[in-house]
Amino acid sequence: MKVEQIYTGCLAQGAYYIESEGEAAVIDPLREVAPYIERAKKDGARIKYVLETHFHADFVSGHIDLAKETGATIVYGPTAAPSFKAHIASDGELLQLGKIKIKVLHTPGHTMESSCFLLIDENGKETGLFSGDTLFIGDVGRPDLAQKVKAELTEDILAGHLYESLRNKIMPLADDIIVYPAHGAGSACGKNMSKETTDTLGHQKATNYALQPMTKEEFKKQVLTGLVAPPSYFPMNVLMNIQGYDSIKDVLKRGNHALSPAAFEAAANETGALILDTRKPEDFAKGFIPNSINIGIDGNFAPWVGTMIPDIRQQILIVAEPGREEEIVTRLARVGYDFSIGYLEGGFDAWKKAGQEVDVIPQVDVNQLHDLVAKGENVLDVRKKSEYDSEHLVDAENAPLDFINDSMQLINKNKTYFVYCAGGYRSMIFISTLRARGFDNLVDIQGGFKAIKDSGKFKITDYVCPTTLL
Repeated sequence: MKVEQIYTGCLAQGAYYIESEGEAAVIDPLREVAPYIERAKKDGARIKYVLETHFHADFVSGHIDLAKETGATIVYGPTAAPSFKAHIASDGELLQLGKIKIKVLHTPGHTMESSCFLLIDENGKETGLFSGDTLFIGDVGRPDLAQKVKAELTEDILAGHLYESLRNKIMPLADDIIVYPAHGAGSACGKNMSKETTDTLGHQKATNYALQPMTKEEFKKQVLTGLVAPPSYFPMNVLMNIQGYDSIKDVLKRGNHALSPAAFEAAANETGALILDTRKPEDFAKGFIPNSINIGIDGNFAPWVGTMIPDIRQQILIVAEPGREEEIVTRLARVGYDFSIGYLEGGFDAWKKAGQEVDVIPQVDVNQLHDLVAKGENVLDVRKKSEYDSEHLVDAENAPLDFINDSMQLINKNKTYFVYCAGGYRSMIFISTLRARGFDNLVDIQGGFKAIKDSGKFKITDYVCPTTLL
């Protein structure tokens, strides 16, 4: 028997490959399915099952393409009603895989169809729990997402189901079982996930706040307190996972289309496509196509795309470092942005060489900032409120990137503002987005809050206790 976690850091997502006696199962695969097919070929195995723990919100699963290419059976837990052929397993059903078995445990709470898959080895011992978004390391799945799709599924109702699922289905299992969750730290599917991606169930029983002795009402309060609004693309990804989607091959063919600078400009003008520049923030600041938005591919790319681009059907034109275009189209498709329509051949250098119009973002370093702050200039901190409350530059105003439409109301277009985040990634997203909306007086602070604090030149606040929990 083989069990492998296939972890994708940019989504903080864990897929799993299980093999026994030439039969394999893949749990919660990503959109690009070739790596799973190649992995099975390496073992000389046939992929028999594609097991889906639930209808995912934060990414588009590869279940449909993987089943089509391998003949595998897609399996969901009870109550799932997909628009495509799948086996809807009953609670407690055993799936045979070579010499091992996988037991379906219906664990509603994160969503109503949420299920865990319990691995039983050839000796009949329960050894692993693929817990999906029901149980994370250090946390449990948030129960407020399904109502974005079905209004009657309130977070209170779902939290109650989650309480029962954890205590009746998961906590009675043996302490030595290994927990294999669908996500780790950085995912928006929970609020307190550990950076660790596996653990024993016994250790989670001892340390996970949600598994401690408490009443159902106490549990609801614990789980629901501190949740922030999820990215706007989540409900649309759920619907894609329920209803189906274009093949990843078609998406890559459409997006992996090279355009000369002239053709790129024509496509932008004719389609109204959003120009997404995925280069490093520091490179973007030195020169970019006017009205383009910077979300760097080497940062927390997919979640910020989902936050900043509300319509997953938005046509997108890509500016990238040459050679990374297909990677970007793929990573957009992972979160449901299937309508990339081409990329700038030769990257931004080709645009400049063609004599096309170029814009820049003004920047200051911490030495220049010190004099500006002394003069009372306006400073914006675009980190999350929790980060701001922890510590910030004195007199800086909090304008969180993740609520940019609200934050925009704080800004007077006729005044100059100096903008920082933690290190420069989010501040460039913020500035480029607002610059495309006509806010021309935003200046980036190089190095962000880290550089401000490390310089020792500025007064930093101590912890400020928030007046409300967000």
